[in-house]
Amino acid sequence: MEQADVVYQVIVDTAANDRMAEHLEFLARVSENAASGLLDELISDIKSLSSSPLRNPVFNRPHLPSVKYRYMISGKRYRIVYQVDGETVYVDDIQDCRQDDDKNIL
Repeated sequence: MEQADVVYQVIVDTAANDRMAEHLEFLARVSENAASGLLDELISDIKSLSSSPLRNPVFNRPHLPSVKYRYMISGKRYRIVYQVDGETVYVDDIQDCRQDDDKNIL
């Protein structure tokens, strides 16, 4: 159970960060405002995991260990997949929900 006064450290996986950076660069070619807005929303949502990461649902997939991962939706179509280990939150993937599940890392 989460404690109200605990501040979790949030670490974003380098590969997840790189994939999202590439996506944002692509989006910026179409609309810099959209890319900037998406980046702001993703950062805000990821930062929010420092205070209450267990508030989001478990990410259940047949090929993943049960209850290891959780997820939150950001920007209406991006799934932030993460795990909580003690007082650390590891963001392992940021997925475009419009893509097929088999194209995502997790």
